[in-house]
Amino acid sequence: MAAALARAFPEASCTGLAVGTHCATPLPAGIEWLRGGHPVPDEASVAAGARALEIGGQLGAADRLIVLLSGGASALLAAPAPGLTLEDKRAVNRALLAAGAEIHALNTVRKHLSRIKGGWLAAAARGPTLTLAISDVVGDDLSVIGSGPTVPDPSGFGDALGIIDGFGGRAAYPAAVVEWLVEGSRGRRPETPKPGDPRLARSAARVIGSRRDALEGGRRAAEALGYRVATIEEPIVGEARLAAPSFVRAAATAVRELPRPVCILAGGETTVRVTGHGRGGRNQEFALASAGHLADLGPSVVLASMGTDGIDGPTDAAGAIVDSSTLTRAKEAGLAEPDRYLADNDSHAYFRALDDLILTGPTDTNVGDIQVVLIDNR
Repeated sequence: MAAALARAFPEASCTGLAVGTHCATPLPAGIEWLRGGHPVPDEASVAAGARALEIGGQLGAADRLIVLLSGGASALLAAPAPGLTLEDKRAVNRALLAAGAEIHALNTVRKHLSRIKGGWLAAAARGPTLTLAISDVVGDDLSVIGSGPTVPDPSGFGDALGIIDGFGGRAAYPAAVVEWLVEGSRGRRPETPKPGDPRLARSAARVIGSRRDALEGGRRAAEALGYRVATIEEPIVGEARLAAPSFVRAAATAVRELPRPVCILAGGETTVRVTGHGRGGRNQEFALASAGHLADLGPSVVLASMGTDGIDGPTDAAGAIVDSSTLTRAKEAGLAEPDRYLADNDSHAYFRALDDLILTGPTDTNVGDIQVVLIDNR
């Protein structure tokens, strides 16, 4: 994103900061590179958050702060609120992710434990702020993408407290975090900047890429290969193992009258509630939970679910692929039933044994997850 901005405005003079898990492309002159941790913040994330706040605070009233934002920024930029530690924030992230909290809930809590999220970065800048965001959030809510460091935050401390109550209860979280949120809910801690806050009056934000762009690209590619295409507009959300069978049923309805071969496209972001000890991700669990339902779509079907960033959970895979032969091949390989692997959150082992993992490596973009189904005419 930084390189693209420099190409678009070659005459502009700028200094700045780029943060990610890896630097995949040469950066423009004047752009400093820092690594950050993802999906859980680390010490590098704290250093990156401090540097971003420093840059924002050094700008004059005539300087423009341009923020190029993408999914993952919540972990890449960390600035714990006063009295909280990095480990406090890491513990909160782990507890919420393990409990299956979706991104809106997760980022509501994150914003209220931070000095940079929830509009605080824009509040630190004296001049105008422009944010251009690539959205991995269903609904493209700018206050949720990257935890909204430059936009007003409509949520409050009470909302954050209610979320941890609903995802494991207060005993599952560090005492300092609970105390901070309780004090905030009583008006004893500074709230995040709200809509109408004068500190954000000169801040503007736009979404410049989202799951709809990925689906449109998929549609064009499928049509070029001779497929009829049906796009399911409703976002794919909820717990992955429950959302998958529902998706297959919706797909069967969507293509009932279409001639074969047909391609079905969908996108969104599911969650996983971790109760087992295996490895996997929401896309791998989604694919595994779909395997037993593919017959509803016909005798020759392929389904893939993948993260557009190339990263699915704490694994090396972007997702996984299943087809009409998956269950038969798994049985021949001596694998247990899919439900056994789902119960242990071990979908990665299942697909690794079948060589059906999708391995793309990091793609350097993030517009959520996509699902692709191909149904042959045989």
